[in-house]
Amino acid sequence: MTKSSKRPPAGLPDKDTLVAFLREAGSAEKTDIARHFGLKGGDRRALREMIRELEAEGRLGKRGRKGFSEAGALPPVGVADVIERDGDGELYVRLVEASPDAPHALLIPDKTKAAPGLGDRLLVKFQRGADGWEARLIKKLDVGTNRVLGVIRKSARETRVEPVDRRSKDMLLVPQAQSGDLRDGDLVLAAIEKGDQRYGPKRGKILEHIGKEDDPRAASLIAIYTHSIPTGFSEAVEREAEDQELPTLKGREDLRDVPFITIDPADARDHDDAVYAVRDEDPRNEGGWIVWVAIADVAAYVRPGSQLDREAREKGNSTYFPDRVEPMLPEVLSNGLCSLKEGENRACLAVRMVFDKDGRKTGHRFVRGLMRSHAKLSYEQAQAAIDGQTDDATGPIMEAILYPLWNAYHAMLKGRLKRSPLQIESAERRIRMAPDGGIASIEKRTSLEAHRLIEEMMIQANVCAAETLEQKKTPLIYRIHDAPSQEKIFNLADFLHTIGKPWNKGEPGTTKRFNKLLDETRDTEHADVVNEVVLRTQMQAIYSPENVGHFGLNLDRYAHFTSPIRRYSDLIVHRGLIRALNLGKDGLTDREIAELPAIAEQVTTTERRSMAAERDAMDRYIAAYLEEHIGATFAGRITGVTRFGLFIRLEDTGADGLVPVSTLGSEYFTHDDRAHALVGERTGKRFTLGRMVEVKLREATPVTGGLVFEMLSEPEPRDPNAPAPRYGIRGRGGDGPAMRGKNRPGGPKPRNGSRPSGGLKGVRKGKRK
Repeated sequence: MTKSSKRPPAGLPDKDTLVAFLREAGSAEKTDIARHFGLKGGDRRALREMIRELEAEGRLGKRGRKGFSEAGALPPVGVADVIERDGDGELYVRLVEASPDAPHALLIPDKTKAAPGLGDRLLVKFQRGADGWEARLIKKLDVGTNRVLGVIRKSARETRVEPVDRRSKDMLLVPQAQSGDLRDGDLVLAAIEKGDQRYGPKRGKILEHIGKEDDPRAASLIAIYTHSIPTGFSEAVEREAEDQELPTLKGREDLRDVPFITIDPADARDHDDAVYAVRDEDPRNEGGWIVWVAIADVAAYVRPGSQLDREAREKGNSTYFPDRVEPMLPEVLSNGLCSLKEGENRACLAVRMVFDKDGRKTGHRFVRGLMRSHAKLSYEQAQAAIDGQTDDATGPIMEAILYPLWNAYHAMLKGRLKRSPLQIESAERRIRMAPDGGIASIEKRTSLEAHRLIEEMMIQANVCAAETLEQKKTPLIYRIHDAPSQEKIFNLADFLHTIGKPWNKGEPGTTKRFNKLLDETRDTEHADVVNEVVLRTQMQAIYSPENVGHFGLNLDRYAHFTSPIRRYSDLIVHRGLIRALNLGKDGLTDREIAELPAIAEQVTTTERRSMAAERDAMDRYIAAYLEEHIGATFAGRITGVTRFGLFIRLEDTGADGLVPVSTLGSEYFTHDDRAHALVGERTGKRFTLGRMVEVKLREATPVTGGLVFEMLSEPEPRDPNAPAPRYGIRGRGGDGPAMRGKNRPGGPKPRNGSRPSGGLKGVRKGKRK
């Protein structure tokens, strides 16, 4: 009922007054209406008749079991389902208990919360907008738990949806009315229908047709929908991006004569950063270097509170797949006006850093400038030039640009080695796509000195940003990486004991101590497994307005500044610098400062979302590539040991798959979590973490990314220091019951392609430190 304190005149209202009351109240039952107007006796009977007439005229509608509302009206607050996405990517919701012809409302998301997706159930606030009903998100109620992304499987009798999630075994039965236009192999998004059924398959409703299972792009499409990666941009954002103007010198320092160059992957389309180095002529800094890092001035185009800003914040970062990119900014900016293209004037925020001959930074200053890139090089191209193989692009700039850059880096490297950041080596793979959308090859990424040069210069620029904002007492979002927990250190010590490498459990895990361990084992048979276990021991880096330092880089303060085209965190740091140094009116606002904790949480969430989507797409592409090689044998390494099997990473492709414990033989195996091994209960023979093995590919399922292997290598002999095995004992060897090969007692079968708890995650060099 209305909250107005003024009582209406007693007596039966006319129809317009009654409709006006319901419009204001949202909805009301007959007794509430009668009480509001002070109706009794005959007037109440007349009210019931009036309501029936208004229903017949189409001016009133039912709301719930007993309530009424203005026809086509929505309540002030209600529970709604996300039921549609239009061509611009906008989402629409419908009240849960509404009739099928009830109005849909445009969803206005809360940018501080994770973006909803099709099938999500939400609590929303409804209001009339200029173009119809709008629904403002209050909170998610089930975060999409009733959505299923799957593949249509048709038979003569029924149509079902097979989930692409390898952890799910439930298939949905599609109603006959919806199955007519569906074809076997269609990729669809379905919603689980809620009902009272207790037996048989769950029933599903098709929400959206996405594509085909055999489409070369299916791996990326599945990852995008599974992880709710925002795609595309609204018309308003595209228009705003296209309306931006070319940069001028107004309010900027002219840096066009500084011979910056960009060094990026060969297939890069956006160029965030450019570098230049020159020997310092100051006699007080003999042997020192001046290093410039110029970064695209995205803040000049993406201003606080704009449509561009809101969608960039929702996306949080760009997401990269083998066949596509889902960018944070529209292409006209990310690949155009913001990208530091060769020979074109570009707005930049640059830092001039001074290093002494030992790589110690002695000073820096930021400028907002106008620059022009003098050359665009790939990592391979720059490295080849330094190694003596110049080309038309690198030959003319060797003396003036490339040699000084490398000499400056070698000085900076002295400071890096003294700082002793964590020296974990991470093997990366790259999928090369064929012109037809298929997979041409899967290759190991080669780590070049050119990669390390750019990485170190970006790290130092990021440090300068954090230092400047702290000095100016301007709040910021740090990139923090906490030290490993004591529990992780204890687990590492337990494992190292099994390979004869002592680590005192009371010994702190510093970067120097980790590096000492890595150096001691680098040329031994244990090098790879120690590298992987040290990686597994580390915490995940996150964004936070509270600083705890960056353990992996061994830095007291660190912020992301160098990639604002593809990371919203960096854009916030740019705005902070603009505000702190009075470089313009488009700096960090008071409102953004108040929202920094929420923004940090948001961009941490979107980064992890993108990492999961990228990893899942990679798994599916590799499974599709290997599907033609079922039955082939491969060399691999045991990278995970669980009670239900061994996880194997193939040497050539980096593919990860499972050897189920049920295929290891006829004896019982127990999981020794301290030794990271599966141990035969009768013989004591072992399969241990890090061991090289030979496996045969038995299954490859592209739609889930799952690979199943058969172990061909024999287990290692029993550990002579371990207690003698006792045949038939069914106790625990680690974290689970004894397991027998082909007749494993109890428990669910391992799910194809499942990951071990605490499994290894690839780190894209220079991207997410």
